[in-house]
Amino acid sequence: QADEKTEATTPRTPFHLLGGHETVQAITNRFYDLMETEPAYAELRAMHAPDLSRMRQSLAGFLAGWAGGPRDWFEQNPGKCMMSAHKPFVITKAVAGQWADAMKRAIADVAPEDAELAKSLGNILEEMALRMSNA
Repeated sequence: QADEKTEATTPRTPFHLLGGHETVQAITNRFYDLMETEPAYAELRAMHAPDLSRMRQSLAGFLAGWAGGPRDWFEQNPGKCMMSAHKPFVITKAVAGQWADAMKRAIADVAPEDAELAKSLGNILEEMALRMSNA
């Protein structure tokens, strides 16, 4: 009965359906690992600071809140969204594509249990990344 009660009280948001903080952090870590090690993402990697620790926390926090989990990132960054956070950077279509490809690979590598939702997440994030292209 305890499992039924927990299941009934757990929100049915993408964040929770994908596996919560553990899955979001795993996807984020895999994303940055790919960015650091794969030559295909060199241009994307060059846009970031040498130490990605802060970005690993920030992106995981953003994704958690954006997908219906805790909104800590949004509370700590009032008035910010991904578009405004990236406005100062020159983002080419190629770099946006690298970001989208690395994120989709990260999601596939982590392989959340709800594969259909995970694929949809990758597609939505790809669309978001491509719309950030400004050069």
